[in-house]
Amino acid sequence: MKPHKLLLAVIFLFTTAIHSQDGINVIPQPTKVEMGTGAYFLEGDVKLIAISSVKSEADYLASVLEKGFGKKPDIQQRGAGIALKIIPDLKDKLGEEGYTLTIKKNGVTIAAGNQTGIFYGIQSFRQLLPPNFEFKPQTDDIEIPAVKIADNPRFPWRSFHLDESRHFKGMKEVKKLLDQMALLKMNKFHWHLTDDQGWRIEIKKYPLLTEIGSKRKDTQISRNSDQFTGEPHSGFYTQEEIKEIIEYAKKRHITIVPEIEMPGHAMAAVAAYPWLGSLGTTKEVATIFGKMDDSFNISDPKVINFLKNVLDEVMALFPGEVIHIGGDEVNFEPWKNSESIQAFMKKEGLKSPVDLQIYFTNQISNYVDKAGKRMMGWNEIMGDDIHKEHGADIGEVEQKLAESAIVHFWKGELDLINNAVEEGYDVVNSNHWDTYLDYTYERIPLSRSYSFNPIPEGLDEKYHSKILGFGTQMWSEYIPTVAQMDQQIFPRLAAYAEVGWTSLSEKDFERFENSLIILKERWNLAGINYHEATE
Repeated sequence: MKPHKLLLAVIFLFTTAIHSQDGINVIPQPTKVEMGTGAYFLEGDVKLIAISSVKSEADYLASVLEKGFGKKPDIQQRGAGIALKIIPDLKDKLGEEGYTLTIKKNGVTIAAGNQTGIFYGIQSFRQLLPPNFEFKPQTDDIEIPAVKIADNPRFPWRSFHLDESRHFKGMKEVKKLLDQMALLKMNKFHWHLTDDQGWRIEIKKYPLLTEIGSKRKDTQISRNSDQFTGEPHSGFYTQEEIKEIIEYAKKRHITIVPEIEMPGHAMAAVAAYPWLGSLGTTKEVATIFGKMDDSFNISDPKVINFLKNVLDEVMALFPGEVIHIGGDEVNFEPWKNSESIQAFMKKEGLKSPVDLQIYFTNQISNYVDKAGKRMMGWNEIMGDDIHKEHGADIGEVEQKLAESAIVHFWKGELDLINNAVEEGYDVVNSNHWDTYLDYTYERIPLSRSYSFNPIPEGLDEKYHSKILGFGTQMWSEYIPTVAQMDQQIFPRLAAYAEVGWTSLSEKDFERFENSLIILKERWNLAGINYHEATE
């Protein structure tokens, strides 16, 4: 880091103004920043100017200002102060999520083509306030430098994934993470709610999924270990709690993408209803981690009906367009050894277990399509042998994934992404070597997180639009506590925010580190236990 940039960042921590020829400290870095002359003085009696269509965003900003000044500002339709303006033409210029933020001596204007852009403009404005503004009463006016920002994201899909199946964290922590996502303009919360080690979502038609499937009697301590905690683990969300979290996310312009694993990673469900399984031997929720033996018996119409009924309740709860079904790490051996499954495959002309999985996945994809949504799954849903486990007996895969499916790439050669987009699929790139937050900082240092490019090198430009964006994943098998989880997430979450938002031409790791100093001060005050990462 250059000494003068470090000095400026440190000075900012002890003053209320930014005076920097290098610009402003906002993460993710905006598309275009023009520094002006002079400053705006934010006072405790400031007025918010907003029409009714942006009332939610105005209320949000009012609550931010109340934290610093101790009183909520008035919201009115005319006057001077901080103006929130919908300008339809800006949607054409800056897209669905773009905004402008203009700060002059006589006031502040946040403008956008819709409410989402207004909200993101507010997030940039928040980062121009002192780091302690929302945590400590302000006794003086706040001096904010004159600036004009025109900003819009690089990708429409900027996702953070939380695995709560392995270790349940609860509503308070989810809301905290949603708050941090909002500040960093991340717009998809990928919520991993079911797996072998726990079923975390209430399904009213099948109460045993949570009565039995949400509880395990013990937990493996580390990978390939024969040591266990010796303590039970449990927890789930009622549908009312999920509705509350959905509404909380909605006010922060975050869409929740629920993940209901199928056909593998199913042992918690099978423990609750053993007739769902392929083995007929699963009686308990898994206490160890990894690739499990059992999976749904997808040759049984009753099992398909069960999964559709579950999806009906999930799709009724979550208003977002996308439903994630997992689809990864299916153990094919039980299918190969099952007479009923082999008979079903013969009847349907399916030559391999891979064909059977794609056949099933397409059934689910078509069902989700009919509900007006889209199915998404990890890239095994295409039938590629990413684990090098298929063997010679699999042969050539004949089934083809439904065209509407979104492919979530996590493992395999990058050529698989090229193949997917060339075949017409939309792709979200979450290459595990670059995006998995459970990996150590030695494996994925902050600089590597920051440098990740969701568009693979060499991909023909005509396919770039097929890369919707990226996701960063917090897997929780061996990360049981919130303190441990926060260490893995922060500060890398801020780096991934720039991966999704900031154009390549504006990315600068040195500048990012400078801005991160101020963001860390906010995290200190918020009690977030971040890792003191090195490059």
